[in-house]
Amino acid sequence: MTTATIPAQPSFLKKNLVLGITPAFLLVIVIMAISFGVHMVNIESIGDANSYYTAAVEAMLKSWSNFFFVAAEPGGSVTVDKPPLGLWIEAIFAYFLGVSGFSVSLPNILAGIFSIPLLYSMVKKYAGELAGLIAAFVMAFTPVFVATNRNNTMDGMLVFFLLMAAWAFIKATEDGKLRWLLLGGFIVGLGFNIKMMQAFLPLPAFYALYFFGSKEGWLRKIFNLGIATVLLLAVSFSWAVVVDLTPADSRPYIGSSDNNTVMGLIFGHNGVSRLGNTGLGGNGGPQNGTPPTAPQTDQSTNQAAQPQQNLRQGPPQEALDACSTSSQGDACSFTTQNGNTVDGSCITPQNLDVLACAPQGMSQQNGQAPMGNAQMPNDNVNNQGPPQAALDACSTSTQGDACSFTLQNGNTINGSCVTPPNSSELACAPQGMNPQQNGQGPAGGPGGNGGTPFSQETGTPGIFRFFTNPLSKQMSWLLPFALISVVLALFAGKIRLPLESAVHKALVIWGGWLLTCVVFFSMVSGIFHSYYAIMLAPALGAMVGIGFAQLWSWGRDKKWIGAVLIGASLITLAFQLFASYQYGEQSWWMLLAVILFAVGTLSMVVVKRAAYLSLLASMLVIPIYWTMMTVSSNVDKNLPTAYTGGNQQQVGLASPRPQDDGGPNSNVNSEMLAYLQANTQDVKYLAAVPSSQQGSTWVIQTGRPVLYMGGFGGQDDVVSAEDLAEMVANGELRYVLYGDNRGNKEDIANWLASSCSVVSEFSNQQNGQNQVQGPGGGGPGNQSNTLYMCK
Repeated sequence: MTTATIPAQPSFLKKNLVLGITPAFLLVIVIMAISFGVHMVNIESIGDANSYYTAAVEAMLKSWSNFFFVAAEPGGSVTVDKPPLGLWIEAIFAYFLGVSGFSVSLPNILAGIFSIPLLYSMVKKYAGELAGLIAAFVMAFTPVFVATNRNNTMDGMLVFFLLMAAWAFIKATEDGKLRWLLLGGFIVGLGFNIKMMQAFLPLPAFYALYFFGSKEGWLRKIFNLGIATVLLLAVSFSWAVVVDLTPADSRPYIGSSDNNTVMGLIFGHNGVSRLGNTGLGGNGGPQNGTPPTAPQTDQSTNQAAQPQQNLRQGPPQEALDACSTSSQGDACSFTTQNGNTVDGSCITPQNLDVLACAPQGMSQQNGQAPMGNAQMPNDNVNNQGPPQAALDACSTSTQGDACSFTLQNGNTINGSCVTPPNSSELACAPQGMNPQQNGQGPAGGPGGNGGTPFSQETGTPGIFRFFTNPLSKQMSWLLPFALISVVLALFAGKIRLPLESAVHKALVIWGGWLLTCVVFFSMVSGIFHSYYAIMLAPALGAMVGIGFAQLWSWGRDKKWIGAVLIGASLITLAFQLFASYQYGEQSWWMLLAVILFAVGTLSMVVVKRAAYLSLLASMLVIPIYWTMMTVSSNVDKNLPTAYTGGNQQQVGLASPRPQDDGGPNSNVNSEMLAYLQANTQDVKYLAAVPSSQQGSTWVIQTGRPVLYMGGFGGQDDVVSAEDLAEMVANGELRYVLYGDNRGNKEDIANWLASSCSVVSEFSNQQNGQNQVQGPGGGGPGNQSNTLYMCK
C-alpha cells in the first residue's frame, strides 16, 4: 500500500541527477558528514568518558564470563547496573581499538550518524523530502543528541535501535505483513537490553500507528500485536532469565539490585526508582542510609582513628571521594550526580575531620571551609555568609526551589534555595553544595531538592520542566514549533479510520513519540538524568520538519499561512532568547537570528519561499550555536550534558579536570597506586575499595581486578567481612582501602580493625601526623579513606 506525501514539495529535491541519486540524497550525505565532523570536535576532551562503563569494558575483555555478565571490574565481583547489549558492542570496538574513552564512545557516535539517513527516510515517506531533510538536520544539531553520542552512556545507541524499530513498524503498517511487526518487536526487545524500560517509551506510538493505520481487520491487528508483544517480552527478558537462573555463587553480584537478581534491577533501580522518589537508592540501596563507622582502634600510629560520622550532612559524597587519597591543598575534581563537573582543591570543611573537594574560590578561610555557609566563589569573600545576590535570588521562593543568580565576576550560579546555618533567610546554594542545618540531610536525595532526585540537573516535575532552567538547554530550543506542528497536523485532512492521511500517520508515530516522552519526563519525580532527553531528539526533528513542510505546502494557495509561520517562528525564537538569557548567554550572534526573522517577515509578501526559508533559518541559529558550544566547551564529563551557557553555570567547568601522575584527567594518588602494583603481583586483586567511584580509574589504568565492596555507589552487599577474610586466606586479596562510603558495612569495619593493619604512609589519622603523599604533597592528611594490609 502506498501513501501520498504532503503535496507541493520543492521539485528540485527529487530531480534524478545520475543513477537515481537526487539532490535530497546528496544533502543527507552532507548532513551526515557535517554531523560526524561536529562529533569529532575536541573529541580528546572526553577523556575516559564515563569511567564506570569504561572500566567495565576493560573487565569484559578479560574473560568470556565477564563479557556475558557485564562485570564491572576484571575480578568479576559485581556487574554494572545496565543490561548487556550496549556494553557488548562497546567491548567489541575496544577489542580492536584498545580501551579508551574514544573507542567505547565510538559506537554511539556512529549510531548517531547513521540515525540521520534513517530518520530522513521515514519522515520522507509520509511528509516528503523537505520534511525529511529538516528532520535530519534538526536532530543532528540538537545539543543533547551530540553530547550524549560523544559518551559511552548507551542512550545514543538505544535511539538508533528504536529508529530501526520505527522503520519496521512503518513497514508493517504499509505492507500489512506480520513479519515486519515481529521484526519491530524484536528490535525493541534488543533496545530493552541496552537501557531496559527506557526502550518502551515510544512503544505506544509504534503500536498506535499499526493499529490505527494498517488496513487489516481490527481483530487481526489485535492478534498480531499480541504475538509481537510476546516476542518483544521474550527478547527483552532473555538475558535476565539466563542470569537469574545461574547460581549466585557462579556469577557476579547484580549491581544496584536489592536482591542480587536482574529482575530486581529491572523493576527496582531501573524501574520504580525512575518513576518516583521511592527511597530506593540509585545505587541499589536507600538514598539516605546511615554511613558506617570506620574501624575502632587505639591511637597508635599504625591504626586508624574513627572518622567523622554522618558525613552526608556536609559536603556531597563525590566531594569526599575526590580527596580520599589526596592531601590538604591538592587540586581535585569531581562530577556531581547531576553531571556537572566541579574543579577545586582539597580542604577540611568546618566541623569535619576529613578532606573534601571545594570548588575554585571556595577555599577555607581562617582555618575553616565555607562549605557550611554556602559562600560563593570570588564574591563577598570577606563575608562569612552568602552574597546578597544569593539572598535576592530566593527572596520570593520557598525551601528547595530551584534558583539562579549572577556573581559580580559575571558567572551564573544555579542551585536551590536553602536556609544556611546561623541564618533565618533563604539563600541560593550552588549545585551539589547545599548546606545542611540542624542535622538534617539533603532534601530530596542526591543532587536534589524538594523531594526530587537530580532536580539540579533536570528541574522539578511540572508542565514547564522542558521550558525552564536547567533542562531546557538539552533539546527544547525548537520544542515550541514542534508542539505547534502537532496541532497543525490535526488539520491535514479529515480523520478516517484506518488512517488514510500520510500526515496523520506521521502525527501518530512522531507526535505520539514526542508527546509520550514530554509528558513522561515532565511528570517523573524519580531518577532522571538530563541526557535522557536524547529520547526526544528524533521525534522533535520529525515534527519540526513535518510542520514546516505542511506550512510550505499550504502556503501555495493560502496567503494567510505565512502569518501562521511568522507567529510560530516568533514564539519559538522568543523562547530561545528567553532560554539563552536564563543561561547567561547574551552575545552578538543572537542578532543573526533576529535579523533573519525580520528579513523573513518583511519579505513574506514579496518573495514568499525565500521568506519561509529565512524564518526557518532564524529558528536554527541558536540550536546550531548551542550544539557547537557543547562540543567545544564541555570537557571530560561522566554524565553528558549540553552547553551550560556563557557563564558556564557550574564552577570550574571552563577548564579541564586537573591532571596528575596518574594519567589524563585523573585524581589517582600515583604513589599509592605504584605501591599497590609493586606489592600485589602475587595476588588476584590490586585492592578492595568501597565502591566503583574509588576503583574504576584504577581498573582503567592498570587493567587489574579491583574489588568493589559496595558496587557502584557503596550500597551493594557484594562481599561481607567473612568473604574478605576468606579471600585473604586464599591469597586473592591483601590490601583494602576503606573509610567513608555510602553503605552500612560495620562488619567490614570491625574486621579491618581486628585483623588488618594500617599502611602507615597511607593512613588516616585525626591528628594529621600521618598523611597521604599525593600529587602536590604536604599539609595535614585527615584522609577519609585508609589503606589496610591484611594477612
